[in-house]
Amino acid sequence: MADLPQTMTAIEIPQSGGPEVLTPTERPVPTPGHDDVLIRVEAAGVNRPDVMQRQGGYPPPEGASDIPGLEIAGEIAALGANAGDWQIGDKVTALVTGGGYAQYCTAPAAQCLPWPAGFDAVHAAAIPETYFTVYSNVFDRGQLKAGESFLVHGGSSGIGTTAIQLAHAFGARVFTTAGTPKKCRACTELGADRAINYREEDFVEVVKSQTQGGVNLILDMVAGDYIPRDIKALAPEGRLVFIAFLGGPKAEVNFAPVMLKRLTITGSTLRAREVAFKADVARKLHRHVWPLLEQGRTKVLVHQTFPLEKAGDAHALMESSTHIGKIVLTM
Repeated sequence: MADLPQTMTAIEIPQSGGPEVLTPTERPVPTPGHDDVLIRVEAAGVNRPDVMQRQGGYPPPEGASDIPGLEIAGEIAALGANAGDWQIGDKVTALVTGGGYAQYCTAPAAQCLPWPAGFDAVHAAAIPETYFTVYSNVFDRGQLKAGESFLVHGGSSGIGTTAIQLAHAFGARVFTTAGTPKKCRACTELGADRAINYREEDFVEVVKSQTQGGVNLILDMVAGDYIPRDIKALAPEGRLVFIAFLGGPKAEVNFAPVMLKRLTITGSTLRAREVAFKADVARKLHRHVWPLLEQGRTKVLVHQTFPLEKAGDAHALMESSTHIGKIVLTM
């Protein structure tokens, strides 16, 4: 650490509020813990949980940095005593519990992955949050298999564009919802068999008319009044996985179809999960997904980049929901 700067530029949230509260500040460069690495950040992904944290609705877990940012890419600048096989100078992308909106950030060594061959910092930084989330919820928790049908809401989001591509690559029939014809076209270009404009069509009617009684799996980040409609859209033995509640966490639900169709309803959050869980997902991604990224069979869709000091503009864009794919900060 002797040759590293003592301070760095970071983005802090001095009080809850709109995008304008995000403030550049000077912070001490963090020191990696025993099992950590210190990364000189070159790019950091922007995600909905960052927006929720800024608004005061998603505080960081105990012990996590108060600086927002859950995914980064850059170069290892220092090593903890138990950093495994990583070396100073390695280019890595990492899932973190906070601290990403900064020039330096620590990460558990087990949650780091090498940049996929041919990737730059911007595209590497846009991988972890969505790919960890999608893989663990669609393929581990949701148990999606080749030949099954799958519906993901919010198809043009970072999660949606990732879920569409991975489900398609692993042999599922993919449905998705999106709010404009442009977004629907983008979803079909990424591999969706049918993109449903939710402003003009009923996703329940569409999937039931094009499947044998409904889809096998739904990944839902909307919830709210989508919950009873999801239940209607599922086939017998179907699975419903929640990862966010953009439409609210409550709904009035008739549970008779859940029993009659033998449905499974579950959900998860990622940020507060233990390092061992995230390390297991990292290993699966490296084994099963990194080859797809390096072969170009799936891609990371980056909508726009902003310099770190313009993090507020990046949040404003995310809240506008006009983007398709990921938003990334650069250092």
